[in-house]
Amino acid sequence: DMLEEIKDKLSAQEAFGTIRFPYYIEKTAPVSHTHGIMEYICSYEGIVTTTKRDFYVTIEVPITTLCPCSKAISNYGAHNQRGIVRIKILYTNFFWIEDVISMIESCASSPLFSVLKRKDEKFVTEHAYENPRFVEDVVREVYLGLEKMNFKWFSIEAENDESIHYHNAYAYTEFQPN
Repeated sequence: DMLEEIKDKLSAQEAFGTIRFPYYIEKTAPVSHTHGIMEYICSYEGIVTTTKRDFYVTIEVPITTLCPCSKAISNYGAHNQRGIVRIKILYTNFFWIEDVISMIESCASSPLFSVLKRKDEKFVTEHAYENPRFVEDVVREVYLGLEKMNFKWFSIEAENDESIHYHNAYAYTEFQPN
């Protein structure tokens, strides 16, 4: 409604607005059950034209991935990457941001935690080792998860800050209804 009012008062063809904010979730470490706060960057984006009113929600989720190729060729472990998954959803029905974050984290080699004791680090490292993922794997799994949540349109991008390569790894896709 605010964008519609701005559009009308300025006699504009369209109005656009974005609000970006941190979203905090308390997470419990997997073994020690120590509590910590994780920050996820979210945004609301609205677009109003003479023919449409669209509202989008963007969520950025930090993740860990373990390189499947590194695991396959190495006798002594594999290299990890910290990455970010950004999803943008066309809002049509109510959903919980926490549910989307949880689904995305389950698609990675491991979720990130703000507080880990040594026994948690062991668990997270071994969990990632048992769940190697390329960014393409993460994007594919997140796509399937968002599709099950019945969003009408969404985009997904994943980028890993590579730990042993000079370049980053990147993948992108979006869902377009038929």
